[in-house]
Amino acid sequence: MKDPRIQRIAELLVNHSIKVQPNEHVLVQTNTEIEISVVREIINEIHKVGGFAHVDLNDSVVTRQLVLGGGNEQFKVLAELEVNRLAKMDGYINLRSPVNSSEFVDIPDEKFDMYAKIYGTAQSEAIFKKKWVTTRIPNPSMAQEAKMSTEAFEDFYFDICNVDYKKLSEAMDPLKELMEKTKFVEIKGPRTDLSMSIENMGVIKGDGIDNIPDGEIYTAPIRDSVNGTITFNTPAHAMGVTFENLSLTFEKGKVVKATANYQEKLNEMLNTDDGARYVGEFALAFNPKVKVPMNNTLFDEKIDGSFHIALGYCFEEADNGNKSAIHWDLISIQRPDYGGGEIYFDGQLIRKDGRFVIPELEGLNPEKILAE
Repeated sequence: MKDPRIQRIAELLVNHSIKVQPNEHVLVQTNTEIEISVVREIINEIHKVGGFAHVDLNDSVVTRQLVLGGGNEQFKVLAELEVNRLAKMDGYINLRSPVNSSEFVDIPDEKFDMYAKIYGTAQSEAIFKKKWVTTRIPNPSMAQEAKMSTEAFEDFYFDICNVDYKKLSEAMDPLKELMEKTKFVEIKGPRTDLSMSIENMGVIKGDGIDNIPDGEIYTAPIRDSVNGTITFNTPAHAMGVTFENLSLTFEKGKVVKATANYQEKLNEMLNTDDGARYVGEFALAFNPKVKVPMNNTLFDEKIDGSFHIALGYCFEEADNGNKSAIHWDLISIQRPDYGGGEIYFDGQLIRKDGRFVIPELEGLNPEKILAE
């Protein structure tokens, strides 16, 4: 993809997201399906500000073969090498755009779980100690999943990534302040009546620092405070399949009942480890340019008028103590065209049918964010 717009994305990743400084070392980790010209632009931007670029090109077909034939000792060595490398880095840029998102679907569950627990967990913990950012570079496979032409998807990608993040960040401040004061959250909607406490938990703005595109604010519930049932109206991709009509029932923080179209796969996901049945993140999203699901979590979790919870590990900035090899974002849209819904903070209605309804938060409604 030779497109001058990619330079703007490279500048955004290097200068806004991880703010590379002179003499800092940055690892750009990508897969071989991404055009080298994209990686080259990012390297150029790192060098422009006096940083040192390092690149790791992965191939999902090769990774599949390594996992299929690997085992405990091999994965431990891989994890040790990765942690040692990341220890020397100041920043991390993650580019993911696989040609086949189902490349790992036929890896035996026990083998993939072993790989995720040993290598995946060690890598994630090492990355989260650094300045990091993740994005997806558009390709025909992503366009197909979004049910769009390749050209239309590229236009869409560059448009949504170029939100005015400074303006968005300022508009998020009142919501961050309110969430920091909130004790009790209630979520209501079709087949959904869920409650949790976020008292004294950290609150983080998703304003283009960790993700591009971005547009969310997130925290974590107190681990054992989640109760009730939630039904998600957005497809969730994991383990090589797409889950639909996913419904979870919680008691004292733990998933005690779960249903979806792939029931056996769902059970396997929830049984990854003890932490996989507990919530590690709760977030509200409001990117005004992302309106419909496209089976890609990085985009879907930013949908205007949506919220999401994540089963599995929590982020260090909002640490509720939950540890897991997974972090699985599950999204529900509350706009009227998706069935509507309400969110209450300490008994006060703060968002209805995807729109913020109290004056101090109205700046996060789409017409305000997009206003010149």
